[in-house]
Amino acid sequence: MADAASRLRSVAEQVLGAPLPVRLRAWDGSQAGPPDAPTLVVRNRRALRRMLFKPGELGMARAWVSGDLDIEGDLYSALAAMSGLIWERDEGGRTLAQALRDPGVRAAVRELLRLAGPPLPPAPPREEMRRHRHLHTRHSDKQAISHHYDVGNDFYEIVLGPSMVYSCAYWEDDSTLETAQRDKLELVCAKLGLTPGRRLLDVGCGWGSMAIHAARDHGASVVGVTLSQEQAAYARKRVADEGLTDRVEIRVQDYRDVRDGPYDAISSIGMAEHVGAERYLEYARSLYGLLKPGGRLLNHQIARRPQRDESAYDVDDFIDAYVFPDGELAPIGTTVTQLERAGFEVRDVESIREHYARTLRRWVLNLEGDWARAMRLTSPGRARVWRLYMAASALAFEHNRIGVNQVLAVRTPESGASGLPLRTRTWN
Repeated sequence: MADAASRLRSVAEQVLGAPLPVRLRAWDGSQAGPPDAPTLVVRNRRALRRMLFKPGELGMARAWVSGDLDIEGDLYSALAAMSGLIWERDEGGRTLAQALRDPGVRAAVRELLRLAGPPLPPAPPREEMRRHRHLHTRHSDKQAISHHYDVGNDFYEIVLGPSMVYSCAYWEDDSTLETAQRDKLELVCAKLGLTPGRRLLDVGCGWGSMAIHAARDHGASVVGVTLSQEQAAYARKRVADEGLTDRVEIRVQDYRDVRDGPYDAISSIGMAEHVGAERYLEYARSLYGLLKPGGRLLNHQIARRPQRDESAYDVDDFIDAYVFPDGELAPIGTTVTQLERAGFEVRDVESIREHYARTLRRWVLNLEGDWARAMRLTSPGRARVWRLYMAASALAFEHNRIGVNQVLAVRTPESGASGLPLRTRTWN
């Protein structure tokens, strides 16, 4: 009988309908596949049971998070090699149900069942979050935000570095991560036209970096809101250490509950992805209502490519279960339309897609550079989630599968005077 790796390779190629582009190493030490390719390590039969009982991306994710499945060699090369078979199959590709009509595929699955051993489904890793039945209520949003952000501030310090900014940086060729994040915050402040005394609402304020930068470097009076208790505590300490408590207030508050407008400007950086399609117009109208006439909104948001059938869009299983529960991405055109429906005049859209790929690669380096401590601070499974998520996301940005855009919108008054300069990219 053939060794486990050879049998696995044969089964995988039968199911996928294409050659396996990575090398396989199985629990019995056997190997099969291209000798110079990255190696997919199947550490035990439990990995197969995970994939059999939850076919597709979620089963593979559970095997990865639990450590039953691993990659040796360059992680990016391995993910790029496998993406065409797993993550990038086009909308017209065959479903699993269609594949199982093929007698050869059915035989391959039976072989996989024999390899997997006794058919007991393993419990999901404890890092997995169960999906809510009712998305984007105040309660479910708070749970989802806590799952993602209340992982531990010390862990995020490893990943993000001293800037503690968890969104796309703005790079020059010779930038460090810290200078690139500072430049991104400065770009946002410039687009919003912040000057001393202006009121800024920072929606989804994270660990306070934007609020601090706007108050310290531009003299703004800032309210930052977050649903994460850990973020708020960390941000308040940073504000106090900077001596900015008279100009910066950090609240644990839902943006829908902010009642002390009007504000001169609103920044929403990496927050709108949590809002959801059904709630997006409500989000846009809420922010519109909090701005004074002539006030500006800077909406910094990840976007996906549009689909031929938008009703078929579904949230990525791995991201939903382990990273951003209930998070949704929309095409940039949809975002602009919703902002306009809320009453905004959209004045500028800037794509900074390549900047996010570079940011994510730097975060992965930070995580890998302090891997043992990162695992101690959270859990081995959580560290593995973040490493895979960030590396795969970097590739997605590099290959234009997703993008990120800064949308500058204005609550233009009835007079039509937007308060913006005649020439674009001249923000003050």
